[in-house]
Amino acid sequence: MESTAGAAQLLAISDLHIGYPENRELVEQMHPHTEDDWLIVAGDIAETVDDVRWTLDTLAERFRKVLWVPGNHELWTHPKDPVTLRGVERYEHLVDVCRELGVTTPEDPYPVWEGPGGPVVVAPLFLLYDYSFLPPGCVTKAQGLAYAEKTGVICNDEFLLHPDPYPTREAWCRARVAETERRLAELPEDLPTVLANHYPLDRHPTDVLWHPEFAMWCGTELTADWHRRFRVRTMVYGHLHIPRTTWHEGVRFEEVSVGYPREWRKRPVPPGQLRRILPMEVGSGDRGAAPGVGGGRGSARG
Repeated sequence: MESTAGAAQLLAISDLHIGYPENRELVEQMHPHTEDDWLIVAGDIAETVDDVRWTLDTLAERFRKVLWVPGNHELWTHPKDPVTLRGVERYEHLVDVCRELGVTTPEDPYPVWEGPGGPVVVAPLFLLYDYSFLPPGCVTKAQGLAYAEKTGVICNDEFLLHPDPYPTREAWCRARVAETERRLAELPEDLPTVLANHYPLDRHPTDVLWHPEFAMWCGTELTADWHRRFRVRTMVYGHLHIPRTTWHEGVRFEEVSVGYPREWRKRPVPPGQLRRILPMEVGSGDRGAAPGVGGGRGSARG
């Protein structure tokens, strides 16, 4: 196995959910391996702006570079958050917070990782979802939502994630996809990429959900070929709360979430382990997963 002792690493984590005291403690214990490590935080830090700020401030003081992408929880206009901004205004406010802290966002130029395994463009993305990951037998969003309601699986986004000024969440998603696609197409063709998004770019990671209807809130078919088109070395995502490595058409997909305490307590590995994205491990059985991180079936929650 390749040795990385003393070498800078590109690391990733998501779904910190620090509203739970146990998860907040995990953040307090997170430190880089070297002074040059970068950290991708792939969404769902918390529901309040203050908690998002505390987390990113804590991590930005420790890592050479922190890159953030929003999850659905950051975008919620939650009753317990005194910041009542909705939709695009809320997202832009969070971007401003990140810039105050020196954290890279999807609105900033994509940095190039020059460390071991590089050069690689590391692109934090904000894409949302458009209900195109429909349950079997459903051909429209209305049918999918009706099916999900019958099963009792409805994402809290339906009540808390507002798309203002867009008329719908899927309209916001399509606008984000179009703008992001344009930016990715302008990248140098000789550079590979690491794409980080809260949701997977392809539907296949949702195949193991206990509640497959939840896939509607997990991405968009519009990005199904991006891992091929944009020379992706690794696709980093969270949201599913099923940390694992999968390979799709020769591309590594890395789910890096922590999840809720009730989920990670059941796992045999310690929670909050940072996942190494670059340099990739050579000769490891899981072809790139960090030591001690396993997969398995699970269910996502809103």
